[in-house]
Amino acid sequence: MSSPSAEQSRAAIEAADMGHLGERMGIVWLEVGAERTVARMPVAGNTQPYGLLHGGASAVLAESVGSVAAAMAAGPDRFGVGIELSCSHHRSARDGYVTAVATPLSVGRTLASYQIEITNEAGERTVTARLTCLLRDAT
Repeated sequence: MSSPSAEQSRAAIEAADMGHLGERMGIVWLEVGAERTVARMPVAGNTQPYGLLHGGASAVLAESVGSVAAAMAAGPDRFGVGIELSCSHHRSARDGYVTAVATPLSVGRTLASYQIEITNEAGERTVTARLTCLLRDAT
């Protein structure tokens, strides 16, 4: 049986997100793959009391794109579970969208680590994150 296409994978992720955190955060999947996964999220609705994008919202976006990339690297009938996430917040965002791009740092048989860069609509980096996932067999 062949692996699903990137479009099929993206559609499956969007369907699985229905009613879950990614949908509540407004995450939209733009590109899905083991070597590069991209998603965007609105700032509106994901802010802290001062009107800035909440750091926790950025962490949700980072872990989401990194976990999906790890699952793509793991292959069929496997998935990635985040076991460590670190985020450095460089600048704030007040409006528009932020876009996250996950690229692999190291992918092995049981662990995968990704760097995630989150930028604002001006292309300025707002967050740099690193996620390590344990790769597991689906049950």
